[in-house]
Amino acid sequence: MCQLLGMNCNVPTDICFSFTGFQARGGLTDIHQDGWGIAFFEGRGCRVFLDPRPSIESPVAELVRSYAIRSLNVIAHIRKATHGDITLENTHPFMRELWGQYWLFAHNGDLKAYAPEPSGRFRPVGTTDSERAFCEILNALAQRFPDGPPPVAELHETLRELATDIGAFGEFNFLLSNGDKLFAHCASRLSYIIRQAPFAEAHLTDQDVTIDFDQVTTPKDRVAVIATTPLTDNEAWHTIPPGTLLSFCEGAPMAMTECATRPFFRPESCPST
Repeated sequence: MCQLLGMNCNVPTDICFSFTGFQARGGLTDIHQDGWGIAFFEGRGCRVFLDPRPSIESPVAELVRSYAIRSLNVIAHIRKATHGDITLENTHPFMRELWGQYWLFAHNGDLKAYAPEPSGRFRPVGTTDSERAFCEILNALAQRFPDGPPPVAELHETLRELATDIGAFGEFNFLLSNGDKLFAHCASRLSYIIRQAPFAEAHLTDQDVTIDFDQVTTPKDRVAVIATTPLTDNEAWHTIPPGTLLSFCEGAPMAMTECATRPFFRPESCPST
């Protein structure tokens, strides 16, 4: 199972602490060794770092850890390949432009027999089911809203419908962002935490590293961190119910009328009959 990491904030924030634990899952504390990537929004631009090597061995990952880039929205991914070779073009996150905005996408799961005919202006470069799904989402958005981005409630509802439809092909956990909002879809496994005042210490699960957020934040800061499984062992993370789409803005999930999609349950997690 691939690993996802996302961050959405109300002020530009660095992700070095969370990334330190996340990086360890690429070959040290977990078996995901088929590449990794991270992308930061900075204003209207994006910095994207990709490497098909394991994150624990990657000098690019070490650069990211020491380079405290501050961003309102970040998406990172550690790959366990199910579709496509271990190559740079198959490494998440993927990036495209729509409505004059950059969009980032990373997927965790396996979409079996998912092979839509390429149509529209968004076409995959690599050979993953993930990039095909991303292109299908953007083509659907471009077709449905040709004049520009819709209100966020309408965008959320459209993404909810698309996540439900594509989720019929298998496990479809994903993170998607346009630099303003961050959309997190849980098909099977995804958690999040909101860090805000009063801040406290946090200790990583995958590395023996502790930080006192009270020393590096202001009382007005609010940060949402989303991950496949919790990154710390002394904080209360929220488990997102399978079959849920959440829209994050300024460090918190937005109130939406409908968030239900299609859940995915692994065969070993299904009750016996």
